[in-house]
Amino acid sequence: MKALAIDLGGTHATCAVVDDRSILATEVVTTDGTVGLRPVLPEIVRTFHGLLKRTGVNAADCLGLGFSFCGLVDSRTSQIVSTNQKYDDAQGLDLAAWAKSELRMRMRLENDARMALLGERYAGAGRGFDDIVMTTLGTGIGGAAMIGGTLLRGKHAQAGCLGGHIPVQFGGRQCTCGAIGCAEAEASGWSLPLVAKDWPGFAQSRLAQEKDVNFEALFRLAEEKDAVALALRDRCLQVWATATVGLIHAYDPEIIIFGGGVMKSGGTIIPYVQAYVEKYSWTPWGKVKVRAAEVGNNAGILGAIPLLSEPG
Repeated sequence: MKALAIDLGGTHATCAVVDDRSILATEVVTTDGTVGLRPVLPEIVRTFHGLLKRTGVNAADCLGLGFSFCGLVDSRTSQIVSTNQKYDDAQGLDLAAWAKSELRMRMRLENDARMALLGERYAGAGRGFDDIVMTTLGTGIGGAAMIGGTLLRGKHAQAGCLGGHIPVQFGGRQCTCGAIGCAEAEASGWSLPLVAKDWPGFAQSRLAQEKDVNFEALFRLAEEKDAVALALRDRCLQVWATATVGLIHAYDPEIIIFGGGVMKSGGTIIPYVQAYVEKYSWTPWGKVKVRAAEVGNNAGILGAIPLLSEPG
């Protein structure tokens, strides 16, 4: 089974031709989420035509285009519901008509975290499981849930995909979603510099001397025993673990999969969350497995085949 796939993030779109669990070719298109999606669509079309020519794949032999979008979407209608300050023009676009006109194929649209879960179940850490929660740790915190082999979507397209917006801190920080104390507002890529700036002793720490206060620097300096970095790292671990217990109690998974750029430090994150989950989650049937994603940044691309293969 062959398909086209696109994984659209805030600064780039990864376009690919996939064949079952293999990626035949990829190319990255630079984007700017603050400008809009419409201006970049012609370049995406040119990129796909080039990839099809390079691989020798005929568009007529593809299941369609699987489109992973960094916001809330209604996959039933292929409509973008909410963008949360990225690609604000996208809500008015008829992407299904665009794909049919420009690429001569049908399209299925899905939230990026759900696509990542589909990809991990199809080709990665979720193989063999039907009840899964996935959390992606990066600039924000994404989430998705599957029960009985079926993605949770919900009447308003929000079910399962707002794991990063589970409140973990009463009276905490304002989140971009408008809520207070979300996991994302307390321990994500965009919020980490804000949390660090207010941390006691930050100005005198080695972390303050870094060009960018990000998770790479945080985990590196924590390993080197910088006191502020160590304290902030442990706080992030606790935020992620606390949110995970909430997800377990909400969705009853057999396995939790963690993905995203922060998982370069998965050797620290996974054991901490596993131990916390075993201590604090109420699962009398047994222990929820906590695993790192296996296909990494390719998960959203590899999710195209199972998405396009869904009935209906």
